[in-house]
Amino acid sequence: MKHRLNHNAIKWFLNFWPPYLGAGIHVNTISKDWRYVQVSLKKRWYNSNYFNTAFGGSLYSMIDPFFALMVMKSLGRDYVVWDKHGEIRFITPGRAHVIAEFRVSQKEIDDIKETMAQNQRCEPVFTVDIIDTQGVLVAQAIKTLSVKRALAQ
Repeated sequence: MKHRLNHNAIKWFLNFWPPYLGAGIHVNTISKDWRYVQVSLKKRWYNSNYFNTAFGGSLYSMIDPFFALMVMKSLGRDYVVWDKHGEIRFITPGRAHVIAEFRVSQKEIDDIKETMAQNQRCEPVFTVDIIDTQGVLVAQAIKTLSVKRALAQ
């Protein structure tokens, strides 16, 4: 599997990807080293639910691909990374603009590589908070990834 697109190209692509564009999701930042991503969702009439709060599906969509992308880009071409499991806990209604900040540390990448040296699969777990402009926790998402060695081509 080739990973040719750099952080700016992926950011551009995601910001014009119809599901994100239609949901009001915007990728603000992807760091060059893929260790930090910031994504926002501005609450609009078209991404609000009956109760005039952020639609839960949009909140989950804003966090969906990022840990897998970050880990894949950090590990390189010798590994295949997929989302295995995801869950979201809604804490308080999202009544305003929300932000999610994703971080993957070098230690987490090293731990994955160490586990992979001894096993054929690794299933790291990552957590991200979705907060509003006042700093209030709106939701917390947990993503479990599946990491395997890439088959030689």
